[in-house]
Amino acid sequence: MKKVLETKHVHKYFRKPVLFHVLKDINIDVKKGEFVSIMGKSGCGKSTLLYILSTMDTDYEGELFLNEELITGQNNDVLSYIRNKHIGFVFQFHYLLSEFSVLENVMLPAKKLAEKSLEEIEYDAMQKLKILEIDKLAQKRASRISGGEKQRVAIARALINNPAIILGDEPTGNLDSYNSDNVFEIFKQLSIDQGLSLLVVTHDIDFADRTDRIIEMSDGEILY
Repeated sequence: MKKVLETKHVHKYFRKPVLFHVLKDINIDVKKGEFVSIMGKSGCGKSTLLYILSTMDTDYEGELFLNEELITGQNNDVLSYIRNKHIGFVFQFHYLLSEFSVLENVMLPAKKLAEKSLEEIEYDAMQKLKILEIDKLAQKRASRISGGEKQRVAIARALINNPAIILGDEPTGNLDSYNSDNVFEIFKQLSIDQGLSLLVVTHDIDFADRTDRIIEMSDGEILY
């Protein structure tokens, strides 16, 4: 099975105020269509690792591969393109632009990528909203929809460029159990129906238990 994301011997140090070894020899991979969760106590390095995996943090030792190609050492322009094209992000806070419509919010990453016409982008965005069963909200302002709906819009936005993987940072952290279940089911269906890979940092043990695999972290190391 193809590895969509992989790290080899990744180490990360914080140098101020004193030298601190925050990630220690991280070797993980996520295969195509796999739904993986990362768990561990606060401060164990989960978010730091996610930042490296997202290509936002380049100050580390070791190697990062995306779609089996080495991306460590690429310049910022290349990394920005990779991030926008191949990686979708879903955060605890949805970061929607409240004055924009739902449709406009979903279109934004594709407009930034600028590989399709505006008509094609709008069509693609509507298709993503349909998959998430919120196409009826397309013209509503993002400020006028519920928390659960906002997270669905954020997922649609993460999908717009047909990424290889979605990285989630506590994507259900602000949601009640009903909406958390909804987000889980959406992610699960995306992995099954579209072969999408997902790697999600979560504190929610019920959520993690239902994913294909849990990566457990402690003090900057992978336990299993």
